[in-house]
Amino acid sequence: MDTIKDALKDQMKTLRSKLDIPLMDQAEETLKIPKEYLALGGGFVFVILIFFGIGAGSLCSIVGFVYPSYKSFEAIEKKGTSKKDDTQWLIYWVVYAFFSIIENFVSFLLYWIPFYYAFKMAFLLWAMLPQTKGAKFLYDSFLKDFLKKNEHKIDSALNEARQSVTTIGKEVAQATADVGAAGLTAASEYARQSSKSD
Repeated sequence: MDTIKDALKDQMKTLRSKLDIPLMDQAEETLKIPKEYLALGGGFVFVILIFFGIGAGSLCSIVGFVYPSYKSFEAIEKKGTSKKDDTQWLIYWVVYAFFSIIENFVSFLLYWIPFYYAFKMAFLLWAMLPQTKGAKFLYDSFLKDFLKKNEHKIDSALNEARQSVTTIGKEVAQATADVGAAGLTAASEYARQSSKSD
């Protein structure tokens, strides 16, 4: 039993040393609770929220955006970052976009899958973390070939969508101008009739 307690104490010391973050130090000082317990409690709450799906969609979106956005920002702004960092985060965003598009089209089925958000969270962590490089694996093994094969079709669809949006924009602008002109005509007619009756 003592060996288990000693092993737990060693793990807690290791965790404490890894939590050398100013925010955690501040929280520990304010709450008077050791930061390793705060981290474990926060992790437990996080797992429960994901496991039971309470706010899990928002939580998955936050996890899928915050860390990768920060690392992308670092790759853009920091001098001396390697081209590998840039490539890794570009690949992540391509995979994330592809995943999001698929998810939007089949979302009505996904909610029937038990613990969907737990699986989604695991997938996002696997895809984003530099240790696993899951996004690179997916891109190299599937997505790159798919996108290269369908590049012409995708470009054509984007051009058609751009032309449609431009046409719709022009039509909406014209309709707005016509309604505005009709409204001004009616207002001036009303003003004219009101001034004659006075």
